[in-house]
Amino acid sequence: SCSSWASTSPDSSAPPLTGSHRFRSTSSMQGYSELARERSKTVTSFYNQSAIDASAEKASVRLTLATLLYSGKSPDGHHILSSAKYLHKELPVRIAHRIKGFRSLPFIIGCNPTILQVHELYIRAYHMLSDFPPIQDQVVDARFCKLVQQLLDDHKDVVTMLAQGFKECRRHVQVNAGTLNQKSFFCFVSKPDFVGIICRRLSPKKIIEKWVDFARRLCEHQYGNSPRVRINGHVAARFPFIPLPLDYILPELLKNAMRATMESHLDTPYNVPDVVVTIANNDTDFVIRISDRGGGIPHNIIDKVMDYHFSTAEESVQDPRMSNLFDSITNSGNQSNPMHGFGFGLPTSRAYAEYLGGSLSVQSMQGIGTDVYLRLRHIDGKGESFRV
Repeated sequence: SCSSWASTSPDSSAPPLTGSHRFRSTSSMQGYSELARERSKTVTSFYNQSAIDASAEKASVRLTLATLLYSGKSPDGHHILSSAKYLHKELPVRIAHRIKGFRSLPFIIGCNPTILQVHELYIRAYHMLSDFPPIQDQVVDARFCKLVQQLLDDHKDVVTMLAQGFKECRRHVQVNAGTLNQKSFFCFVSKPDFVGIICRRLSPKKIIEKWVDFARRLCEHQYGNSPRVRINGHVAARFPFIPLPLDYILPELLKNAMRATMESHLDTPYNVPDVVVTIANNDTDFVIRISDRGGGIPHNIIDKVMDYHFSTAEESVQDPRMSNLFDSITNSGNQSNPMHGFGFGLPTSRAYAEYLGGSLSVQSMQGIGTDVYLRLRHIDGKGESFRV
């Protein structure tokens, strides 16, 4: 790893830790000593990783969401301790796999300061989870839940940081960013009508409506108008599913459809075609199709739109009347930084869909518009259930 080239001791030349208020530098001697100890542990762990190496060799234990759904609650609360014990054992293994991915990056990328910060976050998370004592009762479980929530907060900007780091490196080397796709921790939080992260009666129509309102407000702010969105198909469908990936994917697709529609009708901004969202539900999976009439994707870039780092913001010479709609907005999921321009929206959405046993495909009719198909497998549907 490149950290050993940069520093072999916890001095000021080592890259800063990020993600936790506890480890920010301070003028007090006590705070500096704490920071130095953490930095020493982190830097040393880059080239002394026997525990991480051992964990990285283990296979992750992937559960079906049907298992989580039907065994995720018990009258005596035993499911809470079982879930915590599973996470306590499983998270260090999965994080070690991510660290192994960082270590396999080309040297010039691994040394990028932004990528290095994310690498350090994963190493720090691994040690914090590995050092946590066995979970035997609800008191320790509560402490563990607090730790997992802290790590989730620390890692909320990881995808954005990776996008920025890879963008800084791409002039030097071609990067397959898919090897470092961020996979969320699965927290077992008690909420009405939820089993852990699974909503037992998710309504695709309602979650689509939520993100339509969000995207239309952004569009109206930038263009003075927005396309009307019509939702049809199986609008009354309800079934168990995880809303979190939809909370990332849907706003990405809707923003793209609205932007294409408005920017292809600059001469008639108050008379634009509708965006149509169709829901199709069956015993095996469900499909959400988002159709726009924004002119379609040009032939010369249709094969690139699913590539990491490809951005239409860079590929086209924009009309001066076009608003940089996505340059200033905040990504709508757990991210807190702008994502537009990095070329991560569509490929990351596809990665989430495929991780959940589904797919994301784009069909373009040049001169007319684009249809995007999001297909996701049911948790308790026919056929083999996917594992996470």
